[in-house]
Amino acid sequence: MNKLGVHAFVWEKGWSQDEAARAIDRSAAVGYDFIEAAALDPSVIDADYTRRRLEQAGLGINFSLGLDFDEDISSGDPEKRARGKAKLENAVRTCRDCGGSIIGGILYSAFGKYTTQPTARGIEESAETLRAVAEMAAQSDITLVLEVVNRYETNICNTAAQGVEMAKLVGAPNVKVHLDVYHMNIEESDIASAIVDTGEHLGYFHTGDSHRGYLGSGSIDLTAVFRALVRAKYRGPITFESFSSRVVGQPLEGILGIWRNLWEDGEDLASHALMYTKAQLKAAEEAERQARERSRLPLGRG
Repeated sequence: MNKLGVHAFVWEKGWSQDEAARAIDRSAAVGYDFIEAAALDPSVIDADYTRRRLEQAGLGINFSLGLDFDEDISSGDPEKRARGKAKLENAVRTCRDCGGSIIGGILYSAFGKYTTQPTARGIEESAETLRAVAEMAAQSDITLVLEVVNRYETNICNTAAQGVEMAKLVGAPNVKVHLDVYHMNIEESDIASAIVDTGEHLGYFHTGDSHRGYLGSGSIDLTAVFRALVRAKYRGPITFESFSSRVVGQPLEGILGIWRNLWEDGEDLASHALMYTKAQLKAAEEAERQARERSRLPLGRG
């Protein structure tokens, strides 16, 4: 059974002790299995406090982040690459100390809009850096999942196929692909086929809708998405991610273009997303079962 999580930005824009406590407690109260926290700056996360609060709430945790342009491990600049590697290693230590097991996001490049194509050398150096970080992460049973995002947030992994290619280039058993339906809706020709084709490389999944508001209130065919996840036999974590200007501030608000207030009540949003996800997964499982066990004419039964 898939573990279901919610992104911390549904509740809070930061991770101070007070913000962490509120986000953790609210996620647990709604009924999620884990929370996904942003580690855009891992150094500000109080790991000991976070772990204690998680244990008290009976909640798991995963992390996500993106590199800044001055930390871009695909840039070809050795100083930027070194800074990016240090940040990723710091994220691994933070995840370990909080009791987490997955770090996702744009780990292979900067998080932002590029104006030039990536270079072969830059991609190779990114993979080499991730290979070293993955080796460190494996010592703490942590998996790195490379998020596939739209063209305005990276110039490397925009499609599921590119994500699989990058994961293979890194070549570490604890490096998987992180798909996000919001980004897939922009870049993929066929979302369902892309999910199924990712297959065993899929390690993490983000749900959302076309406008990043309430699930089912946008234009994405989420029924097809959940059926594809079941068809692909994906049993990994599924996280609901949504942003509103009510919560997120700069710099994320500017990077993602969060200019509209798509919701006011995070608890109602998160409760609906959990209910919707469970219902969609159940329906998809039943559809798959019915496809396998089609009714047969009662021939040869007397």
